[in-house]
Amino acid sequence: MKSFLLLGCVLAALPVAAQKKAAKPAPKPAAKVAAVSSATVKRVVQTLAADDMQGRGTGQPGGQRAADFLAGEFKRIGLKPLPGQTGFEQKLTVYQTLTSPVAATINGQTQAPAQVVAVSGQPNLNWSSEDAQAPAVAVIGPDPAERRKLFGYANPTANTLVFVDTAQTKAFRQLAGYLGRGTTSPEPPKPFATVFVLGARPATLTYRISTSTVVAPVELRNIVGQLPGRDPKRAKENVVFAGHYDHLGYLKSVSGDSIANGADDDASGTTAVVALAEYFKKRNDNARPLIFVAFAAEEIGGFGSQYFSKQLDPQQVAAMFNIEMIGKEAKFGPNTAFITGYDKSDFGQLLQASLAGSKFRFEPDPYPEQNLFYRSDNATLARLGVPAHTISTDQIPTDGLYHSVDDEVETLDLNNMTAVIQAIAQSATGIVSGKQTPKRIPPLTDDKR
Repeated sequence: MKSFLLLGCVLAALPVAAQKKAAKPAPKPAAKVAAVSSATVKRVVQTLAADDMQGRGTGQPGGQRAADFLAGEFKRIGLKPLPGQTGFEQKLTVYQTLTSPVAATINGQTQAPAQVVAVSGQPNLNWSSEDAQAPAVAVIGPDPAERRKLFGYANPTANTLVFVDTAQTKAFRQLAGYLGRGTTSPEPPKPFATVFVLGARPATLTYRISTSTVVAPVELRNIVGQLPGRDPKRAKENVVFAGHYDHLGYLKSVSGDSIANGADDDASGTTAVVALAEYFKKRNDNARPLIFVAFAAEEIGGFGSQYFSKQLDPQQVAAMFNIEMIGKEAKFGPNTAFITGYDKSDFGQLLQASLAGSKFRFEPDPYPEQNLFYRSDNATLARLGVPAHTISTDQIPTDGLYHSVDDEVETLDLNNMTAVIQAIAQSATGIVSGKQTPKRIPPLTDDKR
């Protein structure tokens, strides 16, 4: 007993400071995970999909308003223009061509307007079977394989009169609808024309055909900004975050509404680009340079992304996150999204590795028959070998609002959408930091768009 009392007296006599040193240090509070701003997500998507944006049609005032708004967002966040640029607008010119309804008489029979359509680069077309230089005559047969040949004639390289078998009526109607809205190309159209007639080619053929065409140059704008990388050794390892801000403008009125607001397609993806730019700017720890781009003209041929891809060396792009239609829950449920072309590189696997411990998961594209890998702005860079993939949640085979006037903000799940953007931010950390580098995609030469 005495020995214990003596020990107690000795301990009691020790200075207070010495007793504190012996105590275990208090645990540090857990570091907070940076969060994507839900307020930014809501504000940006509501602005882009508002009626006063008029559906963000290519070459239309609403499209320009959307571009101005996005440039303002990039400035607010503190992004820098690309080297050699003075602002965030990357200007490009495309050529919109509109051919008027065709007047056609075949073997003395006047053709109904719904039975004939033309695509032309000639201001005035007047064909007659009596002309010395009559156009070539071609036939699209009933076989389903002939459909691809039909659409091939929509880019004329010679004057051609094409008779389309009535078994291809559906494809003909699709083509007529497309040509009726006018076509767009990165270069002025060649001075050739194709005239399509729905029906069999007569054994003996006489005809008179006339129409006119207007070609107008249209200046478009990608909106592009960057966060310079913090590691000089990785200055040529750009990481691109992209979405397209254009949509369809005005469509045929449905219950008094004619504005195709494009809330999911692709105000949602463009919103993600803005929110991610804000997120990574606040983190301010990206080793690799980050490029944020809102593309023009995706809906009419992907001309914005095509132009963008020519402004940088694809060998100096480490990866591209293209974000398209993330406003609704994926078929896999909450906290999921899918990646197109999942099997073409290890991009998806690397993203999932960076989500270790998270309940979110990325899945391979569940709709391979839709050919989505080649239907968005990732395709241009992917064809050049960049691991460029699209992240989406849209259940496109059953999405009745796709390309309609009903694609409104009210149809989106903003909480789920924010969770998807947060997951993209977290999943990108390995690539942004330079700790992960996706494998390159073998360059593609065939056009499967």
